[in-house]
Amino acid sequence: MNGEADRQRFDVSRETFDRLTHYVELVRKWNPRINLVSRRSLEEIWDRHIADSIQVFDLVETVDKWVDLGSGGGFPGMVCAILAREKMPSTHFVCIESDQRKAAFLRTVARECDTHCQVIAQRIEQVAPQEADILSARALTDLTGLLGFAERHLKTGGTALFPKGEAWKKEVEDARKQWKFDLVPATSLTEPQAVVLKLKGIARV
Repeated sequence: MNGEADRQRFDVSRETFDRLTHYVELVRKWNPRINLVSRRSLEEIWDRHIADSIQVFDLVETVDKWVDLGSGGGFPGMVCAILAREKMPSTHFVCIESDQRKAAFLRTVARECDTHCQVIAQRIEQVAPQEADILSARALTDLTGLLGFAERHLKTGGTALFPKGEAWKKEVEDARKQWKFDLVPATSLTEPQAVVLKLKGIARV
């Protein structure tokens, strides 16, 4: 994937597109060793992972601190950090990933793509509270579990962004047994049955 048409499809500058392209090359290089994404989804990485992450970024205006939980291969956190390099240059990113090999990969991406992103290689529940303006997580755990992490790491008045699949309504129903929150579901641009959950006012029932 390259060329002007591809760049315009994602509505990013040439410089940002080049960084994203380099990121994808790093995923392809490292994936056989540490399994960042499935082999099948690697073939569709731009549509499955990059585009999915860009739509999360597009829900946010400039903030001071964005924390991504269980970052794995960097979706959406590292993609958003690359986009922010141009569009939100004052935003500081933190990717939390307990797997040391994946954390090493993320540090390589952060360095080679010149992002303002810190990588913390610890378990989410052991990291000091982050006071994040934005908290994101993709394919990490169910919504109830994510809200527990949000209680620890999201600042008062902050926003959580959690991409979820077609069973998202059941997850919301289950989560409301333990949590109260304001919710705006944004329909996914990559999968019609999926959403990005935008949550504020998170508190225990």
